[in-house]
Order: sequence, then C-alpha cells, then structure tokens
Amino acid sequence: MVNNMRYFAKEIMVELEEVKEPALLWGYIPDNSGEIENDREHPAVLILPGGGYEMTSEREGEAVALKFASEGICTFVLKYHVSPARFPAALCEALTALAFIRENSSEYHIDKGNISVCGFSAGGHLAASTGVHWNKEEILKLIGKEAAAVRPDNLLLCYPVITSGEYTHEGSMRSLLGDKREDEKLFHFNSLEEQVAADTPRTFIWHTWNDDVVPVENTLSFITALAKNKVEAEVHIYPKGFHGLSLGNYLVNGGWSYGEDHPSSDWFQKAVRFLYDK
Repeated sequence: MVNNMRYFAKEIMVELEEVKEPALLWGYIPDNSGEIENDREHPAVLILPGGGYEMTSEREGEAVALKFASEGICTFVLKYHVSPARFPAALCEALTALAFIRENSSEYHIDKGNISVCGFSAGGHLAASTGVHWNKEEILKLIGKEAAAVRPDNLLLCYPVITSGEYTHEGSMRSLLGDKREDEKLFHFNSLEEQVAADTPRTFIWHTWNDDVVPVENTLSFITALAKNKVEAEVHIYPKGFHGLSLGNYLVNGGWSYGEDHPSSDWFQKAVRFLYDK
C-alpha cells in the first residue's frame, strides 16, 4: 500500500497567555507507490496520548502511530500542553492541529473527508472534546479557524475520560481546570456526555468493564448520548483489563513476551476497518 514512510514534525502555536511554547505535532506520512497507485488518498489520524492532563504517555504515542501508518494511514501525534497549562490550551492545540492536517491534505495525499482523532484516557477526553466543541464560537475565536476546518470526521476513543461528574477521573479534571474545577459552566462544558449533538462525529469507542481508574460509566454515558442523538457508533467493552492497555501487546507493556497480547488488542484492527468503511 505504501512505498516510503516520511517522518513529519511541526510546531503548533496557539495565542493563549499561559502558553509560552509551541506544542509538537509529529508522525508518519505514507508515500504512494507508483507500482500500486500514484494518487491514492489516505485516511489521517491525529493521536492524543493519555496521561491525566499531567503528561503525554509514550506508550500511547509512537507505537500506535506506527501501527496506523503500517495500514496506509497518515498518522500525527500531538504532544499537547498539560498541567500547569489549563483548559482550553490543549483543546485549542488539538483543533489547530486538525486544521493544519486538513489544510495540507493535498500535499500529504490525505482524504480531507476522512480525518480522525484517536485519544486514550485523558487524551480520549481531549479527542471527544474536539468532537463536541468543534463548532463552539468561543473556542474558534481563540484559534482563528472556521468550524469546517477543525471538525474531525471520526472519533476513536480508548478507555476515555468523558464526564466531569460522579464517575470522572478526578485527577484529570483537576489538572485540566485547576482552581476553576468548581466553575459550574466549565464543569458542564467538560462533561462531554452533556455536549453530544446530532453533528458529533461518528465514534468508535472501547473500554474494559473492570477499569478501576477511569470507570466504564464514562463510555456508557457517551454512547447513550450518541444513541439519543442518532450518531453512528461502534462500541466494544471487554470484560477484564487494566487501565492504559494501549495496543494491548508486548510492544507497550513491560515484562510481556513477544506475541503476548490482551484480548482487547483486537480493537486496533476493528478501528482501522471502521475508518476505511466510512
């Protein structure tokens, strides 16, 4: 499907007072092969690693990017700002990255109608935020972009933080909002099950039933909201598995042997098919 793989890196800067340095957008661009198809357009995925808005996990970055790239998907990873940066810094960076990908789709042979966001844990909250807030005027004004430029076409959510309510991951919300954690408007704005609308992108989502860090109720609340709004979704809930499985194999889990994997590892091929079957 691909001939050569190009490494890509670019700085993403948003004009917010508390953001002093650019975020880093990097990844892998599959080039077309003349032996196969010179003008093939590829899906693109923006990966947002988790880390509780305290860090961006390496386990949910490069290994995932390379897997997507091996499927002929243009893959970008965003090292977005985390604590002490607060909302909406990371959201502005993610939407700006989406705009960059879409604006440069011709150069990178990207299907500009098939650009997805894949997020893990707190990165799943950020990914879902792009899906429910892509057309919010107060956010668009901050980044100087039109809604059509930043809308993701698909969401891929992996054991995501969704709610700021009863079943939230409190550490993520504290890191995201800081001393504004009790602000009622921000509380509801970041409780994403309340923000789903009919124009929320189609969503692939997976979780483990016994996740003891980010409760599965986060996923259940989001898919319930998707169903109420008639948004297409594919959902996989695995009965057992610890939080942060990532690809669920030996590449991202220390102490695992070659070929060892978790039953949830099949999420990846299911997600790839979800993208290509759009």
